[in-house]
Amino acid sequence: VQVMESGGRLAQAGGSLRLSCAASGSAFHTYYMGWFRQVPGNEREFVAAVTWERGFAAYADSVKGRFTISRDNAKNTLFLQMDSLKPEDTAIYYCNRVRAGTRTSFYDSWGPGTQVIVSA
Repeated sequence: VQVMESGGRLAQAGGSLRLSCAASGSAFHTYYMGWFRQVPGNEREFVAAVTWERGFAAYADSVKGRFTISRDNAKNTLFLQMDSLKPEDTAIYYCNRVRAGTRTSFYDSWGPGTQVIVSA
């Protein structure tokens, strides 16, 4: 699956952003999809993932209660609603297929990502 992330920008702490991930491929609606983020110099980390059928979601502890992942299978699009933003949410955000039962990416290749900067 090929992806294109968007929606990142500069935001104030306490504010909100909504990220989108447009994915190609007719099988998107069957994939476990998720968001990851990376601060330059650090490893990429899991943020959230959502199942394809019933929309069951998993979240990293650092974003639980503040971020909401969702998907529109008809439009091959994945979303990440980010509320109560904190400066430590500053990172490049990527979407990818998630390996079933894990919090790791299925593919080694990544889209361009979208930059989120949260100012204090």
